[in-house]
Amino acid sequence: MSIKSTKVEPALQLEIEQYYYYEAELLDDHRYGEWFDLFSTDIRYWMPTRTNRLLREQDKELSGEGEFALFDDNKKTLGWRVKQLESFTHWAENPRSRTRHLVGNVRVAPSQYAGAYEVKSNFICYRNRLQDEVDIWAGERHDLLRRDEEQALRIARRKILLDQNVVLSKNLSVFF
Repeated sequence: MSIKSTKVEPALQLEIEQYYYYEAELLDDHRYGEWFDLFSTDIRYWMPTRTNRLLREQDKELSGEGEFALFDDNKKTLGWRVKQLESFTHWAENPRSRTRHLVGNVRVAPSQYAGAYEVKSNFICYRNRLQDEVDIWAGERHDLLRRDEEQALRIARRKILLDQNVVLSKNLSVFF
């Protein structure tokens, strides 16, 4: 997805930025059920892997369709992960990690579909687990936001691009 210098109404830009700040708050407050409700029924939540490539092979930097991905969830499998995090038996999150999601550089463009928007945003996710485990992930998200029947925004597609190609953390039990 390439977002060109398309101008959108300031009210729409503000609405989408506030939507992303609310989403970050839900994640940091461990309100995963409410976060899950932000997604459409046909969501694809995808984090392809990344490899270092020579300049002439930059187009092969990310894993493609049908190849290995760190996440490749639909509504059902994303729901399983949410339920697991909300349970008391998820060993990787007991006790829960402390996270801080920062979202910025939100770029919005109208989609080819009515009532939908292509949105790119940058993120940093900081996690502190137990006493001395610290993880920092940075990257970019490519989203398709769509209005539902009540005109509420829903995330219909999310592609997460980590800037790192080797995940150094012990687990990926966070959402981006």
